[in-house]
Amino acid sequence: MTAEAIRVYSEAKVRIDKMPLSEFRKKKLLYVFNTFFESKPSVTIKYSVWIAEYRNSRKFEQWTRSDNQSSTRINENRGWSADNPKAQSIRDTLLKMWDNLRQGADTDQDGQVSRDEWFELWEEYAKNPSNASEWQQDYMSVTFQLFDASGDKSIDENEYCNVCRYHGVAEAEAREAFKKLGVGQEITWDKFTNLWKQYFSSDEPTAAGNFIFGKTSF
Repeated sequence: MTAEAIRVYSEAKVRIDKMPLSEFRKKKLLYVFNTFFESKPSVTIKYSVWIAEYRNSRKFEQWTRSDNQSSTRINENRGWSADNPKAQSIRDTLLKMWDNLRQGADTDQDGQVSRDEWFELWEEYAKNPSNASEWQQDYMSVTFQLFDASGDKSIDENEYCNVCRYHGVAEAEAREAFKKLGVGQEITWDKFTNLWKQYFSSDEPTAAGNFIFGKTSF
């Protein structure tokens, strides 16, 4: 590559890096922020809501770190007992994820992640989805596990729709979204990772990854 070509490439990359987050991507990011982390639209992600959401696949107004509650509030739709190794593994992963999220996104160190901090986190991700942070990789993995109720390393349409319904998406819309994913009968891990990258980085409204959480429009 010539010096001139390198200069042109570098200038183009700077322009791309400085492009503001599109309104379309903001809507997608806010959907995840409000639906999967908060029980109602909010301006922050709090530790308590984070853990409640992913341990139970349900929304709780409050949740504390007491040993009593942590031993009884286990993901019901998995049918796990409190001492199930899988439940403990998910809990440990979530604690680690929260610490990584806070370290990477909580720039003002107030113990919460604001919408602006959330936007910044994913704006950086979109520059190079193949170089995701450890937190983002863990988050993708846990989300796949939540959809994959049978644990067979793939997500069929019913598993997909069950999780989407849990988060307020009508079944008809979820089934339409599943078809728009273009995955055939099931979502394998490889398909999921590609769809995930599209959801969090693409500005193209028709990209298949936009439908990964069951919504057909934003």
